[in-house]
Amino acid sequence: MIESIGYILAAFMGLSLGMIGGGGSILTVPILVYALSINPVKSTSYSLFIVGTAALFGALRYHFKNLVNYKAAALFGLPSLVSVYLTRRYLMPAIPEEVLVINGFLVTKAIFIMLLFTSLMVTTAYFMIRSNGKPTLPRKTHLTLQSLLIIALEGILVGGVTGIVGAGGGFLIVPALVLLVGLPMREAVATSLLIIALKSLAGVIGDLQAHVAFDWVFLFYFLGFTLGGMFLGTHFAHHISDVKLKKTFGWFVLILGIMMLSGQLSQI
Repeated sequence: MIESIGYILAAFMGLSLGMIGGGGSILTVPILVYALSINPVKSTSYSLFIVGTAALFGALRYHFKNLVNYKAAALFGLPSLVSVYLTRRYLMPAIPEEVLVINGFLVTKAIFIMLLFTSLMVTTAYFMIRSNGKPTLPRKTHLTLQSLLIIALEGILVGGVTGIVGAGGGFLIVPALVLLVGLPMREAVATSLLIIALKSLAGVIGDLQAHVAFDWVFLFYFLGFTLGGMFLGTHFAHHISDVKLKKTFGWFVLILGIMMLSGQLSQI
C-alpha cells in the first residue's frame, strides 16, 4: 500500500517535471523520505539515480532537436561530474552519524542532510516564484581564462551540492550557461539536462564504489512511473501557461520546504 502511494507520487513528480522542466525533480527526496520512509541518506542516493535517468531522457529529446551544446556541457559538466563523484565516494561516507552537538542538541547525519536539502528547496522555490517568463538574455562572451575558472568553480560548487543532497541544481546551471557561456535560453535548458544527467549518474557510480546498496527493482518501478508522468506532462505543457504553472509549483515547493525545515529543526 505504501509503495503504491509512492508510485502515484512518482507519477505526479514526473508530471510536474514534464510540465515545468527543471525544478520538478526537487520532490524526489521528500517522496522517498516522507511517503516511503526511506532513510534520508539512502534517499539522496536513490534520487541521484532517478533524477539522473529522467534528465538523460529529457536531454535525448533535446539532442534530436539539435539544442544540446556539448562544448558547454563539457566546460561546466566535467568539473561538476568530478565533484559529485568525489563527494559521494569519499565525503558522504566520511560524515559521522553524529555531526554536531550544540548545547545538548544533537544534529545527526540524516538531519544535517535534510536541513541542507530543505534550504535548497526554499532557494529553488524562490527562483521559480520570481520567474517572470522573460528569459535571461545571453551576452556575447569570449571564454577568457577568468571566465573558464568561474565556470569550473561553479561546476564544482553545483557538483558538491548535488553530491550531498541528491538534487539536480538546474536553477544554478542554466543562468551560468546563459551569462558565462553565452548560450540562448533553450540551449541552456537542454544542455543543463545533459549536465544533470551525467553528474547525477557519476554520483551513483561513487555510491556503488562506496558499497551503497540499491534496491534496483523498486528504483526501476519508481523510475517507470516518473517517466510515464513526465511524458504525459510534456503533452499537457503546450496547453498551460508556463509562467503561472512554475510560480504555482514554486509556492507549493516553498510551503513544503518550510514545513519540512520546521520538522527537522524540531528534531534537534
